[in-house]
Order: sequence, then structure tokens, then C-alpha cells
Amino acid sequence: MEAQLELLKVEALAKIEAASDVKSLNDVRIAYLGKKGPITDLLKGMGKLPAEERPKMGALVNVIRESVTEVLEDRMAKLEELAINEQLEKESIDVTLPGRPARTGNHHPLTRVVEEIEDFFISMGYEVAEGPEVEKDYYNFEALNLPKGHPARDMQDSFYISEDILLRTHTSPVQARTMEAKGGAPIKIICPGKVYRRDSDDATHSHQFTQIEGLVIGEDIRMSDLKGTLSLFAKKMFGDEREIRLRPSFFPFTEPSVEMDISCFKCGGDGCNVCKKTGWIEILGAGMVHPNVLKMAGYDPAIVSGFAFGMGPERIAMLKYGVEDIRHFYTNDVRFVSQFHRTEA
Repeated sequence: MEAQLELLKVEALAKIEAASDVKSLNDVRIAYLGKKGPITDLLKGMGKLPAEERPKMGALVNVIRESVTEVLEDRMAKLEELAINEQLEKESIDVTLPGRPARTGNHHPLTRVVEEIEDFFISMGYEVAEGPEVEKDYYNFEALNLPKGHPARDMQDSFYISEDILLRTHTSPVQARTMEAKGGAPIKIICPGKVYRRDSDDATHSHQFTQIEGLVIGEDIRMSDLKGTLSLFAKKMFGDEREIRLRPSFFPFTEPSVEMDISCFKCGGDGCNVCKKTGWIEILGAGMVHPNVLKMAGYDPAIVSGFAFGMGPERIAMLKYGVEDIRHFYTNDVRFVSQFHRTEA
């Protein structure tokens, strides 16, 4: 049996040395040291030997098994290192190549327009005021000279939650709340936010949209102040060559009331598809704060006056960026939004 063991050892060591990769070496391990290998078989056959020979032969089998195992592990370590080096050689990376820049986030076009408008008015000393989107009927209508049953309420199809609670139809309630909170003090604010009306969604209407309103109250506030403010705003948003015109209109919370148009930035007033051949584009509504609104908020219209205006950022964004369908702003199509990627610092 000793000769058989020595032969197995020589044979195993030769095959270990001949193994050229990890897989073939693992096959050698299974063949000689596995559960069905010859060395294991010899250990199982120890019971057939005379009792006096078992200790000697058992020790010899263990020595040979340990010797083969040690050589096999050394060879395995070398082959694994060789395999790793070959893999690194094949998968080497050229670190001198330029890296791929990470794409940064992008502002939604409506967000950009709202922030641009906010920046302009903040630079003129306005504060940004906010209020709840679920509003009381009182602040949405009554405090703005629109009592219950007033026919002008029909101009704003509303989402009512209860008889006295609704989704706000404009951001004017923020003005009413601010006037009430100021208790007669001067005001200079803009009110951006989402509003809701029961409009049928189409290319120019949406049941949810954004609005920015402005309010200035103080002594000796005149219509000329309003016109000057809106003129500067138009030049800021659409270019220094823009002119404005004010047309008489009607809003229950202002008197007198006007619609503001700007000279067409595409044709310069000659007439085109953007201005519908008129040379002018309607932008927003405005007017002097109605005396009744001032009185309900605790102001004395004999001492103070004010002006207010309201605009839709969607309307401005559509004109500014040439967007023909308001629904593009709300479908979250990455192909659309990515066109407005901010590149400036």
C-alpha cells in the first residue's frame, strides 16, 4: 500500500504542475482529493488492514494528502493571480481619455419664467406673498367685490368643495389676505401660485395653471405708476424695443380696469401669425384697486390708492419660447423639457 500511495502522490503532483488554468487544477483536486478520489478510497479501506498496521498507514495517507493539498493550494494561488493579470491586461482603461460629463438637472420652462418674473419685481422692491390653494369663498370672491350671486362670478368656473370652500380660481385671495393682515400699512407684493378652473383642456386652456398677480397700495399711487411698471416689465421679458398699450376692460376688483398689449416681438407691429395680423399681443389684465376692496380690507380710499395686475406665466412662456400648446407644459415629456436646458452660469 505504501508503494501505491507514493505512486498516487507522484501522479497527483505531476498533474498539478501540468494544470494551466484554475478550471483544470480544480478538476485535479476533485479527481484526487474529492469524495470519490483514490486517496479518500484508501482511507475508507483502512478497516480491512490488520489492527497493528492501521496507525502507520493512516498517518502515511494523511501526510500524502496534506502534501498534495499544500502543493495544489500554492499552484491555485499562482494560477488565480495569473488569471487576474490577464483579465486586467484585456480590460485595461485608458485613463488619459476625457471623462463623460454628468448631466445636471434642468428647470422646467414654467419655473424659469416664474423665477424671471419674481427676480424682476423683487429688484423693484416687491415681496413675494403666498397663500392656500384651497380657499374660502370670502377671500376668493367676496373680499374682492364679488358678493354671492354677482354675475361676474360666472367668468370663473370654480371647483367647489363645499358651499364656502373651493379651489382658488386666481391668486387674488393672497392680495385680500395680505391687505387684511397689513391693517392699513403700505403694500408692494407679487403673488405667484397654482390656480384651478373648470376649463376644458385644449391648446390654450387647462383646468390647472399658474398665475402671478401684483398689488401696490400706498398714498398717491396713480395709473401712471401702473403703466410705468408694466412698461418696464414688458421690456424685461420681451426686449427693450417693446411698446405697450392699455385698453379699457372690466374686472370687479379694479376701477378703472385695463388689458395690456405689447407690440409684437416677431413682426415688430407689421402683423403676423403670432399677433393675428394686429401688431399687438395681449399679455395681462390690470387696473386701480376698487375702493370697495380697499374699504373691506380696512383701508381708507380717500387717503390711499393702489394698482393691481395679473398674468399667466404659461401665456408668457408660450410667447417667449414659441410653444403652441399649453398641454406641453404638463405632460412631462423629457424631449420637450430638455429643450430648455439651462446653459448659462
